[in-house]
Order: sequence, then C-alpha cells, then structure tokens
Amino acid sequence: MELKPGQRLRSAASDVELVVIRATPGDTDLTCGGVAVIEPSAGSGPGEPSGGAGTGDDRSVLLGKRYVDGTDTFELLCTKAGTGPLAIDGRPLEVKSAKPLPSSD
Repeated sequence: MELKPGQRLRSAASDVELVVIRATPGDTDLTCGGVAVIEPSAGSGPGEPSGGAGTGDDRSVLLGKRYVDGTDTFELLCTKAGTGPLAIDGRPLEVKSAKPLPSSD
C-alpha cells in the first residue's frame, strides 16, 4: 500500500487507528500486531480480527503518540489506542521522543 500524508488507517487485528504524518513514495508494508493495516472503509469492523493472531508481542500503541521508523522517513499519529506493535517493511516503529528545550542560561 502506498502511504500518503493525511491518510487514515486502522488495524485489522485491534482497535488501533492511525493518521499518516510523513511517508516516502512507493509501496510499503505497514503492520500492526503482524497484520496489515487497512483503510477505514475496507474489510471487517473495528477490532474484529481479519485473520492471524499477530506476533504475540502485546506492546500497546498509545493514543496521541507519534511513531517513527529508525530513519525518520515515516511518521504516524495514533488516534485510537490498542495493541501492537507497529512495523513498516518489517522494521519496528518507536514512539517519537520530544525535542529537548534550549537552555535558559
């Protein structure tokens, strides 16, 4: 699936809903819990697994957090929490850390 900024996605295996903030052109394989994510209008209803039990890793995807890959080429915003983990092309996504504030000295 080609990801585009502003695109809404949801997990087919849990309640997770996402918005794409940043993506590079081309086909990518975005998964949540080992199952490919889908567009909100496609497939089964929210939280209804469409097959596969996932990877067994129950790390939660947290509401309001941004998730990035190691190279900062993909960024996703979680709009509904659930179980994960998130991965793009087999690379796990991590919570984006806050930028440090400048010193006031």
